[in-house]
Amino acid sequence: MDTPTAATSRLAVLGSSAAILAVSLAFGPARAGDWAQWGGTPQRNMVSLETGMPGGASPGIEGRAAVPQRTQAPWGWEAWLGSLSYATPVVAGGHVYVGTNNGHPRNPLYPEDRGVLMCFRESDGAFLWQLAEPKIARVGAFNGDRPGVGICSAPAVEGNRLYVVTNRGEILCLDTDGLRNGNHGAFTSERAVLASASDDRVVPGRGGPCQRRTPMGGTPLGLTDADIIWRFDMIAEVDSWPQDAVCSSPLLIGDLLWVGTSTGISHSSGRRALYPDAPSLIALDKRSGRLVAVDHERIGARTWHGQWSSPAYGVVGGLPLVFYGGGDGVCYAFDARPRLEAGRQVGVLRKVWWFDCNPASLRFRDGMPIPYKTPGDGPSEIIATPVFHANRVYVAVGQDPTHGPGRGCLSCIDATGEGDISRSGTVWQYLNIGRSVSTVAAAEGRVYAADYAGYVHCLDAATGRPLWIHDTEARVWASPLVVDGKVFVGTEKGDMWILAAAAVKTVLGKGHLPGPIYATPTAANGKLFVATRDRLYAAVRRPGQGLDDLARSRAAPVAGRTVPFVDLDPD
Repeated sequence: MDTPTAATSRLAVLGSSAAILAVSLAFGPARAGDWAQWGGTPQRNMVSLETGMPGGASPGIEGRAAVPQRTQAPWGWEAWLGSLSYATPVVAGGHVYVGTNNGHPRNPLYPEDRGVLMCFRESDGAFLWQLAEPKIARVGAFNGDRPGVGICSAPAVEGNRLYVVTNRGEILCLDTDGLRNGNHGAFTSERAVLASASDDRVVPGRGGPCQRRTPMGGTPLGLTDADIIWRFDMIAEVDSWPQDAVCSSPLLIGDLLWVGTSTGISHSSGRRALYPDAPSLIALDKRSGRLVAVDHERIGARTWHGQWSSPAYGVVGGLPLVFYGGGDGVCYAFDARPRLEAGRQVGVLRKVWWFDCNPASLRFRDGMPIPYKTPGDGPSEIIATPVFHANRVYVAVGQDPTHGPGRGCLSCIDATGEGDISRSGTVWQYLNIGRSVSTVAAAEGRVYAADYAGYVHCLDAATGRPLWIHDTEARVWASPLVVDGKVFVGTEKGDMWILAAAAVKTVLGKGHLPGPIYATPTAANGKLFVATRDRLYAAVRRPGQGLDDLARSRAAPVAGRTVPFVDLDPD
């Protein structure tokens, strides 16, 4: 075990390297090239400098076209995913990574419901390898890892290492080549990790971490399986208690990996947090998976339902900050340099400021609190990722989509303050927006935001004044992506709207894909990557072609099963 002196020394080095890197970062849109983590950059701003993106509409084929494992066409390629996919594609090092479920098993040895991260070759969509994590039985008090829902996290990739949060509440470091180039790292228990988990369950601990029963043995490993370098179990190590699903996408800054724990309520404890002291934000050493720091803000004790936001990063006045959207509707800024308190082996994250993103009009009516889950009304948690841009943080509030649409709020926060800045840090708040699970895009003095009801809002970034609103005529889970002078927004109906990224609304086109679009599109290396419920598309621009061409296919159906979305916990 580390001594306090050694741990303090290492924390100082980690904090120093993070600060140095922060100062050297060039803030702004993601550069043309790879899109190696959620949001493209640590600031999580959904803006890319790629050009030549496909746009406009073509006649196309409406409806559901069957495809084999992989199809190539003049416009690019398409590949089969599971049967339900929420994660946004990440593109790095010639690979494309997408979280999904196991609705169409790639490996016959793993036929059951699982959380899956698939890796494809970027150039042609060839399937390379996958991580197929067993599900946790939803028995007793445990209400996480919802059936049919796979890996929702977008990984972060650096060199030959990939970091992802699994459906099981684990943070994994993987080799980007899988087991095709051998089993690397000290971790060699992949076979046990991938074992069928029919008897695997989580039980509350008594005065200590949750305990997990994990079966041993497992099926033989193959070249298409993942190579795990290290593993950190948030349920066992920090008492995380996920509600429905684990959704945080990791943030990589220097030698630290930042992750939201997704800890939420427990139905067996009267809809309160079973472990109210469990951290909501943690930092790990990316090289070893060692826990470096946690927050001590007891956000879980104030959480209404779950926590699904991802951390973001920015430097304000030379101070590196990590921003986190809490399940209590509050946006937090933590000093990105962990400090070690006397007698502790794990560092503490110092809270620099906090901002209540639910204005009084959402919390109170006639002087009385509005209960959470009031149909169409009341306060909301933060599900979207905070976006840092030009010393401001933009974030909207929203609820689990199964709760339906309702009133929301988009806040623009002055990130230079300290303490409770719910009043002093308000640059503007926009109330003519519904509940939102989408992350914003800020570019050229404008902010683009989508709400769950299906409206895309373009606002003046300085004042919050609405410039235009567009009705997509369907629910929106995905975030707007600004690239090549266009705003791409996917809908639950499978429509991909293409709007001009301008102060005047112009609809450039609408492509229709077979299946709902829950994930945000990704622009990388001259291609647009779009994940629908069950397929991944990579499109390049061709004269006279639009996004509807992605739906064309004359191939025979692929064998597989469908895992329907079943709401076993409709709250």
